Amino acid sequence: MPGFRCGRVSSISSATRAPPPKNSGGGVAILSDDGATIFALSTAGLPSAIAIVRTSGPASRSALEALAGRVPEPRYAALMSLRDPADGTPIDRALILWLPGPASETGEDMVEYHLHGSRAVASKLLETLGKYDEMRPAEAGEFLRRAFLNGKMDLTAAEGLGDLLDAETESQRRHALAIAEGGLAARIAGWRERLLGAEARLEAVLNFSDEGDVGEGDESFALDAADDVHGEIMETLAAPPAERLRDGIRVALAGPPNAGKSTLFNALVAREAAIVSPVAGTTRDVIEAPVDIDGIAFVFSDTAGLRDSGEAIEEEGVRRARSVSERSDILFWMGETADAPKGDHIIILHPRADEPRRAAKPAEAALSVSATTGEGMAALRALLLERARSLLPREDQLALNQRQRLALREAADALAEARAGDWILLVEALRGARMALERLGGGGGVETMLDALFGRFCIGK
Repeated sequence: MPGFRCGRVSSISSATRAPPPKNSGGGVAILSDDGATIFALSTAGLPSAIAIVRTSGPASRSALEALAGRVPEPRYAALMSLRDPADGTPIDRALILWLPGPASETGEDMVEYHLHGSRAVASKLLETLGKYDEMRPAEAGEFLRRAFLNGKMDLTAAEGLGDLLDAETESQRRHALAIAEGGLAARIAGWRERLLGAEARLEAVLNFSDEGDVGEGDESFALDAADDVHGEIMETLAAPPAERLRDGIRVALAGPPNAGKSTLFNALVAREAAIVSPVAGTTRDVIEAPVDIDGIAFVFSDTAGLRDSGEAIEEEGVRRARSVSERSDILFWMGETADAPKGDHIIILHPRADEPRRAAKPAEAALSVSATTGEGMAALRALLLERARSLLPREDQLALNQRQRLALREAADALAEARAGDWILLVEALRGARMALERLGGGGGVETMLDALFGRFCIGK
């Protein structure tokens, strides 16, 4: 599928070039960019069991014919011998997939070469493909870009695929897959269709009411459509953002010196990431560690003890500690309850509970914990996961990135203006919202509205 993170191939030799391959036809291809056929190694970490080289563009078929002597049946794997057309040198015996456009992932003629996973084998095939004037190495993400340009996916699905490739936790994978498989695209299409229908019908009522097949009616149907779509968009916008899901829940540990922050930090991240010492002020800077807990990404921050020391370096550490605490999604406060900062994201802990003089938990503290003995750690983990899940999109919600949220906000703002004026302004509000949704998907134009207008009401017959 498109979207492999393939960069420019550096092993292509241009010392000798065979005559440009003859374009022998095949599937219908929708060309994009410079019209060249691109190729790239789509597997990493060679040597490996297999190496996959992909081509996309009009010369894919003729290059395959030159290398293998024939083209297999479309979309069926065939075991074939590959030879350098220049001198007949064997390259490899490989499984070949011929994927004619436009019914391919990029919308163009494509070939996949499944080779033995040797660096030498992959390099030889890439070198041979590079001898053709009509072929060039693919840029990073260019297969995915061609799929988008040729209408095989919209921009939101492409963004979801990128997030899916970057996913490191189960929650990231689930939400990225929902976007990549068209979850947001389908929702956008539904909103656009409803707004387009209302816009076209309202245009017909306002401008062509004398046509017999249009008629007159109550224009409130357009307001109803605007209100319904506005409500659904606002509900979608209410979901937590994708950035929190992608970057991780930020958890800061804060409190005075010697509160046990570094010891608890090491226990939470399951390694000796921070220096633990009885000397007050040991932690001078913010120490961060990313962790995956039950499929949720976290970034834990150990901070300097909060106090007035008068020492320049420690004061800078305290300033950074306060900044990180303010920006955190969850803050574990490990000092006196009376000194705890305010906010819904604050969880007051009673640390070092194994010490006899600290056996009694203050009423304001959520938990007593001891990273040394493990007391309260299971409960802390459960509380942390419960709070984190409340900050992330549910499985039935779509996680939108900043660009997507801004476009949806623009559409919602346009629809909010629908009741502010007359019917002409309502048409403009519907059109503005629809165009914002089309930009969200990466395309669209007024032609779609005109098609709906004339197709549905037979105007101009």
